[in-house]
Amino acid sequence: MTVQIAVAGKGGTGKTSFCALLIRYLIERGKTPILAVDADANANLNEALGFSIENETVSELIAATKDPNAIPSGMTQDVFIEYKLNAALEEGKNVDLIVMGGPEGPGCFCFPNNILRKYLDHLSKGYQYIVMDNEAGLEHISRRTTRDIDVMFVVSDCSARSVRSAGRIHQLVKQLDTKVKNLYLILNKAAPEDAEALKEEIEKTGLKLAGLIPADPMITSFDIGGKALFDLPENSPAVGELFKILDQLKI
Repeated sequence: MTVQIAVAGKGGTGKTSFCALLIRYLIERGKTPILAVDADANANLNEALGFSIENETVSELIAATKDPNAIPSGMTQDVFIEYKLNAALEEGKNVDLIVMGGPEGPGCFCFPNNILRKYLDHLSKGYQYIVMDNEAGLEHISRRTTRDIDVMFVVSDCSARSVRSAGRIHQLVKQLDTKVKNLYLILNKAAPEDAEALKEEIEKTGLKLAGLIPADPMITSFDIGGKALFDLPENSPAVGELFKILDQLKI
């Protein structure tokens, strides 16, 4: 059975960095193959993983299929969409990546989204883990383009505003038809005294605090240099603490 992991959080909290290191953790534990899904409209998981994106995003290709003239003669729209979706998959050694892209524009996309849902259902059977990087609005989960979620991490930095945003994501999850079995809060770029100062705000979110990831100058250095965070050295404080959290949760 494929394990579905979703990561969400306010922009700038480090959720994409979390996704990249989560995927690295799974690879180092031999939990492969992995399908990484970048469902954030501001997609950059590929850069954190060290992928070069050459194909269209899912949103771009689905929008293109709205034009009847784009579909080759003799091919139905659903077959054409599936063909294009296969072309959108970026393949790696232990992890493949698919980028969902931004809003799809005006008009009804019920039919292509139904095709997308069936395609992802079929595709997911070939992977041991799926890791989805979501925007705070959880658009793709709310459209049920994915199945139910086994684990969701909500990433926050150590500001009260970000923790409150995590609480709103929790409220949104409760309103979705998609089931989330286990839901955790991650406090990123934070020290123990930050968690203590935010204790009341964290309790208000209703989320279980899974752990703290410290501010890591190595991440800053990699970001400035445009390097893939997936390649952070083993002695990176963020890598060490995140791996401890994931070990404790038996991910």
